[in-house]
Amino acid sequence: MPITRAKSIDALYEECKGFDLVLVPDAPMASALNRRLDRPHFGPFAITPRRLAAQRREQDEYRLSFLESIESTDLDWKEASHAVGNIHQCWEYQGTAESILEYELFRTAATRTVVNCVSESDTTLRRLTEYTIDADTSVAVVGLTQLTALERSILPPDYETIDPFADETFDYPPFRVFDSPAAIVDAVLDTVTQENADDVGVVLDAASQYSSLIESAFEAAGIPYHGGPGFDDLPHHRTFLQLLRSAHAGRETRISDVRPLLTRFGKSIDIEHDEKRLYDSDQQAANWLLELHDEVRTGTFSAALDAYESAADTVLDAFRDELSTLGLLTDPVTEEAVDRLEFYVQTYDIPVDHGNEGVLLADAKSAAHVDRPVVFYLGLDEGWTHSPPRRPWVDRDREFERNIQQFQLLLQNGIDQYYLVQDTAGGTPVTPCLYFEELFDETFERFSDLDSVPHSRAFRTTADGFAKEPLDIAAAEVTTISQSSLNTYVNSPRDYFFSRLLDTPDKDYFREGNLLHDFAEYYVAHPESVTDETLAEVAEIILDEVDPFLRGVDREVRHTKYRLGLQTIVEFLDTNPPHGDEFVAGNDGWGRNFFAEYYDRPIDTPHTERWFENSDLGLKGKIDLVHDSTHLLDYKSGSKKSAHSIVKHSALDPPSDKPNFQALLYLAHQRTVQPDQELQFTFFHFLETLDDIVAGEASLDDCLTTVTYYPHTFAEYVATEAVFNELKSEAANDCNKTFSKTEYEEYRAIFETHELPQTRDSDELIDSEFGHALTARMKENVGDYKYVKNGCKQALRHVLRIRNKNYFADDVDAFEQFVQERLEELNARRAGDERFPVGGLGGDPNYRYVDNRDCILEEESR
Repeated sequence: MPITRAKSIDALYEECKGFDLVLVPDAPMASALNRRLDRPHFGPFAITPRRLAAQRREQDEYRLSFLESIESTDLDWKEASHAVGNIHQCWEYQGTAESILEYELFRTAATRTVVNCVSESDTTLRRLTEYTIDADTSVAVVGLTQLTALERSILPPDYETIDPFADETFDYPPFRVFDSPAAIVDAVLDTVTQENADDVGVVLDAASQYSSLIESAFEAAGIPYHGGPGFDDLPHHRTFLQLLRSAHAGRETRISDVRPLLTRFGKSIDIEHDEKRLYDSDQQAANWLLELHDEVRTGTFSAALDAYESAADTVLDAFRDELSTLGLLTDPVTEEAVDRLEFYVQTYDIPVDHGNEGVLLADAKSAAHVDRPVVFYLGLDEGWTHSPPRRPWVDRDREFERNIQQFQLLLQNGIDQYYLVQDTAGGTPVTPCLYFEELFDETFERFSDLDSVPHSRAFRTTADGFAKEPLDIAAAEVTTISQSSLNTYVNSPRDYFFSRLLDTPDKDYFREGNLLHDFAEYYVAHPESVTDETLAEVAEIILDEVDPFLRGVDREVRHTKYRLGLQTIVEFLDTNPPHGDEFVAGNDGWGRNFFAEYYDRPIDTPHTERWFENSDLGLKGKIDLVHDSTHLLDYKSGSKKSAHSIVKHSALDPPSDKPNFQALLYLAHQRTVQPDQELQFTFFHFLETLDDIVAGEASLDDCLTTVTYYPHTFAEYVATEAVFNELKSEAANDCNKTFSKTEYEEYRAIFETHELPQTRDSDELIDSEFGHALTARMKENVGDYKYVKNGCKQALRHVLRIRNKNYFADDVDAFEQFVQERLEELNARRAGDERFPVGGLGGDPNYRYVDNRDCILEEESR
C-alpha cells in the first residue's frame, strides 16, 4: 500500500471547528488545532483523552505508580517495576486495573499487591477509568484507531469520527543519502540558525547516536532547542552516577574506566597510563579521584551529592529532589543502593524542564505530529520500528496497524520534509524502517534502492570562522621508515595514518618487554655486576614496574616468568658473548636504560641498542644486539616463530595478512655496510622455554630462530656446489641416493641451459621446464629408475625449503624497490593527492593487527 496523504491541520480544523470538544491522540496535534481557534471557546476544545480526564498535563504514570509501590509495599524495586509495567499496559488495553488478574501467568502475589496499590492512587489511568463525557456535548474524535481501549472508554454514546487521512497518496520527498551521521548533522546545521530555530522540527530515534550528535551541534552553534536529553542524559546527572558506580568498582579499575569522569572534572592523565590500575597509579588526578571515592563511599547520598557539587562547581537541585522522592537522600551509598538508583533513572522518564523555544526535537516512537514548517527526519532506520508488546492482552495485528498509521502521519509533518539517511554503516547496509516494506510496492534492501539523492559531506563556514581553506604549506617528506611503521602501513595505510596522529596507552607487555631488553643491554655492559641475588632483585623490580597493569592474582606467575626469563638471557649471553670491537652498522646507542640508571652504571658498548638511519634505502631502526659484524640479534618476549614463518610473512607480492619485515629490513641495511658477506639475523625468544626450565629440560636452541642472507640470487645459490652436497647428504633418502651417483658438473650444467622459475610452490617447480630438465638429466646419468624420479622431486622440494627459510640478493633487491615505492606512495598521500585507504596491497586489513580500529570504517576498504 502507498503512503496515504495526511490532512493538513488547517483542513482538520475546518472539519472540527463546529464541535464542542475534539479528542485527538497526541498533545502536539491538540496544541496545533487550538492555535487555529478563530472564535471564543469555553473550556477545552482540542485535547487528548488523558488530559481531559486528569485535568492536568500528561505525566509518566509508570513512574508515579512505581514510586507509590515502593513507598507503600515491601517489594523489591525491580519486582515492583515489572508488575507496574504489566498492570498499566493491561489497563490501557482492557480498561481496568484488575483485568490483569484474569491471566493466570500474571496472577502473582506481587501483581495483586501492586494492583491494590495503584488502583487507589490518583493517577491518570484511574481518572480515565472513572471519567465520562456529558451526553449533550458534541464530540469529534480525530484518529479513533490511535486511541487505546481505555481512552475510548470515556466517549459518549454519540460522537463523530474524523479520519486524519485524505483519499489520496503522499508523494514522499527523496531520501538524501549521506556518508555518516556527522554529515547528516552538518546538513541540518547548514539550514538551521538562531533566527529560524522556532520554525524547525527534527524527528529522530531518541535512543540513537543522532540524539547526542544533534544536541551537541546545536549547543556548539548556540541554536536553542527543546525536547532534548532526558534526566539521565544530562551531563552532570550522568557524571554523578558514574562517580557513584566507580566508587564501588574495586581495585581492578583501570584509568581508562574513569577517564570520562576525570575529564568532566577537568582532570587529566596522559593516555599512556590508561591500562594501569587506578589504585596503583602515582598520578595526581588519580589520587584526587580516590579521595573523592572514599568520601562518597563512606557517606550518605546527600553527602555524596554535596561532594560532587563542590568538585564540579555546580548545583544539582533536581537530582537532590529525586533522591528525596526515592527516600535515598539520607541512606548510605552502598553498592546495592547505587544499583537501585541507576535502575530507576534508566527505566523511567523523570521530568526535565527544557523550555519551549527553538528547534523542536521529537522522538520518532512517541510523537505523530510536529507542528513546524520545516521538519528534518534523521536516520529513518529500523530503530524507528515499534516492537509491539508480547503480552496476551495485546492484539499484535491491531497494534501494527496503529503504529503504521502513526508512522505515515509522522512522515508528512511540516510544509517541507527532508529525509536524511545513511546507506551503509560500518560496511553494512542500513536497514530502512520496516514500515516502508508495507508502504512501498518496490523491492529494496537499502535507501539507495529507493528514490534517493546522494550527498557528499560539505564543509561549512561558520560564524566562528571554521572553513576548509587551501593552505600553501608543503607536507614534510618521509625519507625513512621503520619496520613497525612499514608493517602497519602495508596492513592498513589508514591505520598507519591514525598511528601518526594518536597516542596509545602503554601496555603491560610493552613495559615488561622494554625492561627485559634493558636488562639484556645492561648485562652485556656489566656482566660482572650481576649475581643470582641481582637477578632476584631485577625480577622484583620488573614486577613492581609492571604491577599497575596486572590483576592481583597475576603477580606470582609473572614473578616466576621474569626470573626465568632473566636466567635465560644471562645463560645465552654467557654462552654466546658478542665479539668485535667496532660496530659499523649505525651510530650511538638509543635512549635511556632503566637499569643503568637504577644501578648508576653507564652503558658503553658498541654491541647493544644500535640505531641506524639509512637514507639511501629509506630505512631506519634499532638493533638490540650486534653479535658480530655479520650477525644481528633481536630479543623477543612473545611466542617463537619458525624461519619459514618469518620469511613467509615478509612476502611482497602479495603481502602476507600478518606483514612483518623486521629481519628483511635490518639485513637490507646490514648488507650495505658488510657487502658480499653472508649475514644472519636471530630472534631470541627468551621466554619460550619457561615450561622446559621448570621441568629441567630446557635448551637454548629452542629459543632461537635464525634466518640467513646469502649474497647471491636464489638461482645462483642453488647452482652452487654447497647445495649440491646438501642434496647428496642432507635431503630425503631417494634424493641422497640419486645425487650421490652423479657429479656436480652434471648438476651445474642444468642451470646453464634452463632458468630456475621464481616460484615458491613445489608442485609448480616440479612441473616446470627446469624440473623436467633436472629429472631427464638425472635419469640419463643415473638410470631410469623410480627412485631417481622421486629423488628429483625431493631435491626440488628441498631447494624450495632453502628458499622459504632464508633471504637472497634478489629478495633484498625486491624489498628495497618495494620500500621506495611505498615511500613515494606514502608521501603522495601525505601531500593530499589521495586519501589513506583502509586496505593495503593485500586487500582488506587483518583487523587483529589494527591498533586504531575505532577510527576505521570498513566500507572504505580501498
